[in-house]
Amino acid sequence: MAHPAYFSVLKQSARHLVGLYDLFPRVARLVSSQQKWLLSQSAYALHLERDPDDPLSGITAARLLDIMVKFGAASRNTATAFLAEMLAYKLIRDVPGNTNRRSRPLEPTEISADAMQKWFRGQMHSLDLLDAGDRIAKLDADPTIFDRAQPVAAKKLIENKGWRDPPACIAAFVWMENGGLLLDDFMSRIIVTGAASPTYEVENLSFSELSTHYGLSRTHIRRLFSRAETEGWIRRQESAGRKRRLWVSPVLVKAYMEWQAIKISTLSQAFLAAATTERKRPSEPRLAQLLEPAS
Repeated sequence: MAHPAYFSVLKQSARHLVGLYDLFPRVARLVSSQQKWLLSQSAYALHLERDPDDPLSGITAARLLDIMVKFGAASRNTATAFLAEMLAYKLIRDVPGNTNRRSRPLEPTEISADAMQKWFRGQMHSLDLLDAGDRIAKLDADPTIFDRAQPVAAKKLIENKGWRDPPACIAAFVWMENGGLLLDDFMSRIIVTGAASPTYEVENLSFSELSTHYGLSRTHIRRLFSRAETEGWIRRQESAGRKRRLWVSPVLVKAYMEWQAIKISTLSQAFLAAATTERKRPSEPRLAQLLEPAS
C-alpha cells in the first residue's frame, strides 16, 4: 500500500485483466463475479491437487460444493449452476477413464488451463514491477511453480474473510454478475491528479461502449453505476453525446487498493513457497483438507 507505484501497477494489472477478457471472453464472463472467481480458483486448485492414484480426488461437484458452503462463499445452487455452465461451454470435462459410478471427477479443458496460467503470469508481472523481482524469469525456467503456487494461494484466499467478503463499495460491483469486469475496466482508466490531495477521474466513460465491449445490457451497467453514485462512491457529469466524466471517491480507490493488496501479497507468499520447494509440493495443507474433521 505504501509503494509509490502501487496504484499504477494495479491499473496495469486491471488492463491485463481486460485484455484477458478479449482473449477468453467466455471464461472471463464466467468468473467476473466474486462467487464465481472463488469457485473457479477452488476448482482449479482441486484439479492441481489431484492424486493420479486416487480416481476420486481432484474436482468433484460434491467437494467443490462443500468448500463453498463451508465458507459461505456460494450457495449449493450457485455452485451447481456454475459447474453446469462450465460443462456446457466445454471449459471443464469428465476425467477420461473413470469407471466409478459414485463420483464424477472433472478436469479443466485446455482453454481454461491457458486462461488460468495467463492470469497467474500477469499477477507475477505486477509483483515484479513492484519489487524488481524475477518471478517471470523463474516461471519461464520452471513452469511447474504455477502448479504448486496456485492451490496454496487459492486456499489462503478462500480462508481470508477480508478477500472473500470485500468492503461494501467493492462488493457493490463484484457481487453483481459481470461486475468485476466493469470494476477492473473503469479502475484501469483512472487519471490521478494532484499530490497532497489527489483526485481520481475517468474521462469519456461510455455506457454504450462498455455494453458493446462486454456484451452487457446498458440497463445492467446503468443500474450498477447508479447505485455507486447514490452511495457517494462515484460522481458523474454528463458530457457531449453519451460520454461521461466520472470522479471516483478516494474511499473507493483506497478500498480497492487494500482489497487487491490481500490477493497480491497472498500470491507473492505462495510463489515464494512454490519456487523454493524444487518441484515438490509446498508443505501447506491441501484445499481438500479443509473438509476433513479436525483431529
